[in-house]
Amino acid sequence: MKNIKLDSTDRKILELLQRNSNITNALLAKEIGLSPAPTLERVNKLENAEVIKSYHAVIDPASVGLGVSTFVMVTLKGHNKDNIEKFMQAINQVDEVIECHHITGAGDFILKIICADIAAYQQLMLEKVSNIDVVDSLQSMVILSTMKSSKVLPIPS
Repeated sequence: MKNIKLDSTDRKILELLQRNSNITNALLAKEIGLSPAPTLERVNKLENAEVIKSYHAVIDPASVGLGVSTFVMVTLKGHNKDNIEKFMQAINQVDEVIECHHITGAGDFILKIICADIAAYQQLMLEKVSNIDVVDSLQSMVILSTMKSSKVLPIPS
């Protein structure tokens, strides 16, 4: 993981692009007070250094028929390298798992899963997630509502 030196202009670029990745280079340049050419050079530098990893559209889940979101704590049968690799290989094949985090504490991983409805969630858990042979136990938490969901990182000074 690279840690590059960011100046205030780089931080402003990152802030603006996180809020609107569709911003034109001309408007971005105007917002940060540079001309378009050096602005584009700075954005390219941030992309090449993998500070900016990708650009995405944020989609409203309900508008595309995804009505149930859950967190699932996963405990493996043994917390060793082989089991972790087997689990990661299997879970990466499950499209409904939109986040997977290796954690400390009671479980080994926490997943964020999104499905059309409870029946689809139940089927996913029964047919895919619980059938991963290194999984020992699962604890599901259905998300009732979301008070805050931000992809904007607080860039330190």
